[in-house]
Amino acid sequence: MTEQFRIFEADLTGTDQGNPYKDIWLKADFMNDSEKIEVNGFYCGNGNYKVRFMPAKPGKWTAVTRSNDPALDKMELVCDCMPAKEGNHGRVLLKSEIRPRSISSEEDNYHFSYEDGTRFQPFGTTCYAWINQPEAIQEQTLETLKNSCFNKVRMCIFPKFYTYNTVNPPCYAFEGNEEDGFDLSRFYPEFWDKLEKCISRLDELGIEADVILLHPYDKWGFSKMDRETDMFYLKYAVDRLCHFKNVWWSMANEFDLLPWKSVEDWELYARLVMRRDSYGHLRSIHNCVKLYDHTRPWITHVSIQRIDVYKTAEAVSEWRGIYHKPIVVDECAYEGNINFGWGNITGEELTRRFWEGCIRGGYLSHGEVYVQHEQIWWSHGGKLYGTCPERIAFLKEIMADTPEDVSPLKVTPDIQEANWDVPCLCKADKSYFLYYFGFFKPAFRTYELTEGYSYEIELIDTWNMTIRKLPGVYSGSIKIDMPEKQYMAIRMKKVIYE
Repeated sequence: MTEQFRIFEADLTGTDQGNPYKDIWLKADFMNDSEKIEVNGFYCGNGNYKVRFMPAKPGKWTAVTRSNDPALDKMELVCDCMPAKEGNHGRVLLKSEIRPRSISSEEDNYHFSYEDGTRFQPFGTTCYAWINQPEAIQEQTLETLKNSCFNKVRMCIFPKFYTYNTVNPPCYAFEGNEEDGFDLSRFYPEFWDKLEKCISRLDELGIEADVILLHPYDKWGFSKMDRETDMFYLKYAVDRLCHFKNVWWSMANEFDLLPWKSVEDWELYARLVMRRDSYGHLRSIHNCVKLYDHTRPWITHVSIQRIDVYKTAEAVSEWRGIYHKPIVVDECAYEGNINFGWGNITGEELTRRFWEGCIRGGYLSHGEVYVQHEQIWWSHGGKLYGTCPERIAFLKEIMADTPEDVSPLKVTPDIQEANWDVPCLCKADKSYFLYYFGFFKPAFRTYELTEGYSYEIELIDTWNMTIRKLPGVYSGSIKIDMPEKQYMAIRMKKVIYE
């Protein structure tokens, strides 16, 4: 019995002659009463093949395989699917795809939802090469994630060669090694088994795996594979991994540092991923300096790196207006002490950027680069030593408590003077407001509250993680005394009288 949104897997035996990775194709159409889903099987060495399927609906699904290997052709498969258990919400998709049109709004275009309609707000982190570390470090990473607030991890398939990343991994996606060379026509099943185990373990923790398919930080030649080899690799990666409900596709980390790959290449690769992915997982591409054209229809959400040394999360407002898609600032600089500017901001500043981006209607990803530790979280995983993860957890709780239909306050001529200069999330009916002051530290704040409404008001210290409810209720013209501290927020909730 297979649980809804989990993986049904059939093991088949076929030829091991020639190069089955290239020579043999295997497909199956899974059908129930009203739906048909085509999946691609794959070879995993020693004459062994697998067909996987992720049922999105309970009930009986049947399939008959098709293959150019007679031993794999016309095999009958049956998947009995039971309803999802508590906590199993399915894939993360665009909220606009999940919510019925009759109740959807423009704001839905900027947010995510699980397949069953449950709200999903990504609070990500970055562990580029954690799957390439020794097993003990992988286990430590998973334990750290288990006790953290993060629900999305940016991670590479190929190993990373860059500052503080100079050790060869124990195995690679392809057969071979650096000394003897790689056979780019054959995959190494043991590597893929380990990768899948890592993705599965993340799913057990309720964490999305933002899988980076290509990147430039390389000494092994994987970043300079030709177009044919890239496509061969991408087909195999998608055929194996698309059945995990927690997978997101990132076509590249810093695509513009791979100038030998053209826009036409990226568009071709994106179409291939869409064609091979039977379930339509989320898709994006990440930049270093030059932005990709995120208006492209294959891009479901904007995965973006800051494009200015100082202005980061503040740009969320601008990007929302340009792209009309969810904005995920997947690299807004990291807490740490590395010699590069991208990895030596304070915990206070990273926390401020998270608040700034969230209040402006976007999402952010965390990273940590403290060089005094042997394992550096941003790439290796291991342990977290920074000051902002618990503050991000506090923000995550605040955001989970916001009504689903809030949106960033739009500054118009009728907005009162005291409201225009800081970001705010609010409800259209003016029953909820959440203002964030960032590095400003006013001694007081004045407001003209909505006529006929009374509000409860709270002062939120986002760094010290405290919430202080002000006494009584407020209406009309009011003045709120503030502590002249940075990183404060004000939350107002309309009082509902029974």
